[in-house]
Amino acid sequence: MSGSDKLPKSRIIPSVITSANLLFGFLSILWAMEGYMDEAAGFILLSVVMDTLDGKMARKLSASSDFGKELDSLSDLVSFGVAPAVLAYASGMYLKIGYGGVVIAALFVLCGAIRLARYNTMNVSSYFVGVPITFAGGFIALLMLFYKMIPWYVIPVCMLILSFLMVSRLRVNRFGK
Repeated sequence: MSGSDKLPKSRIIPSVITSANLLFGFLSILWAMEGYMDEAAGFILLSVVMDTLDGKMARKLSASSDFGKELDSLSDLVSFGVAPAVLAYASGMYLKIGYGGVVIAALFVLCGAIRLARYNTMNVSSYFVGVPITFAGGFIALLMLFYKMIPWYVIPVCMLILSFLMVSRLRVNRFGK
């Protein structure tokens, strides 16, 4: 490989930030399984920060790539789909509604995956179609910081609404680009 074939080190930075997003999502799942709900929610919120930074950094460094787009989607599914679903389920949703809690958590993950797949195949840059999974997962994480103070049914109802909004045809304006 010649010197001109090597990628500049700056092109790696967005992928490192995206990997931090994924790591925080994974840590959220572990902490939720151990019963540390506030910390688990905090890790999801840290993932929101990383997800915001990776895109901004990729644009600033002109380092956008197909690899980065795929890594970002996989990270988002873990951090904003699986992690919030596990967190909500582990917080006691299963105690209140049994298998309904499993269905709601699974639906949230599945709709998030569908949302990401659809986003990756669309060529729309001025708006989102459906609520972004990053918003849905971040919102659930914020709610989870208060789950002991709000009625138990608020979180599963919000998860159901957000699940359907993620796969809806609703146009959502882009912010911060």
